[in-house]
Amino acid sequence: MIEEKYDFYGPTNLKIHDLDHSLKDHLIVMDSMDLFTKRHSENVANLTGRICEYMHCNNQFTIHCILAGYVHDIGKLFIPKNILNKPGRLTDSEFEIMKTHTTLGYQYCMDDLSLRPYSDGPWYHHEALNGTGYPRGLKKWDIPYSAQIIRVADEYDAIVTKRQYTTHVNISQTLKELIQDALPSNDVIALDQLKQNERLGKINPKPLKALFKVVIDDTLYEISCVMNYVNYIKDQIKRLKTIQKYSKKMESSKKASTRDYYKAGMQLLLQPGENFDNYTQVLAEYENALVIRQDRIDKLYDEIKIIKKLKI
Repeated sequence: MIEEKYDFYGPTNLKIHDLDHSLKDHLIVMDSMDLFTKRHSENVANLTGRICEYMHCNNQFTIHCILAGYVHDIGKLFIPKNILNKPGRLTDSEFEIMKTHTTLGYQYCMDDLSLRPYSDGPWYHHEALNGTGYPRGLKKWDIPYSAQIIRVADEYDAIVTKRQYTTHVNISQTLKELIQDALPSNDVIALDQLKQNERLGKINPKPLKALFKVVIDDTLYEISCVMNYVNYIKDQIKRLKTIQKYSKKMESSKKASTRDYYKAGMQLLLQPGENFDNYTQVLAEYENALVIRQDRIDKLYDEIKIIKKLKI
């Protein structure tokens, strides 16, 4: 049985090197990253660009954000592999080392004149509007707008990757968590100088709202992919039921010539891997697959309804 093909991030596939041919040689270093980080970097760049489009940012700023988003984790090239690829929770000391990818990435970009304009990606993407981020604990007005957008894309993809999402079913739970990061903190703040930060969340709600629209687009894209596959399944069911009908007519026929006629018809309809003995099992598998895909479509439409009702 052929499975449907579906890209979680929708039909938009950014070709980073094509955005600026003069940067091609300088961006080759990204190919040295482990596949996990490379894929994450591509996803963040993709999401960042699409968020910018929904925010109606001008083309030059959008391209800047895409490239800054693409290199935002470039500093991880210099993090020890045993820490970068550790499957379990990092120790406090390991986390401190991991956090240095921001400063290491910034320095790498600053040392390369072509990448220097995009150093805001590595340098600021873990800063939080309420001053609780790193590496410098900057506040809202000190964090470039580009980095505020990249942080939303970065945080979303990190959650999606961690939970190994392969469908947008239940994706609203992830968006609800991001909303919490956009809301003011209820934590008790001891220092007077931090009181004003209580009114600020960690991430900017404006790019988060734009992300909602991106997610809805991708959910609709997934629905269209599943619907295309549903149509394929229905065609296969129709074909196999025709074989089933021919089989019954063949069994009930008294003339050998008639039985041969229906048998030949069955053979013409059978596909590779199918035969007279297993076609009924294949039919049952397609019928089960149809139920599963139709249920998935219903759940995806429910997700869109939930997302549209989410408020920041």
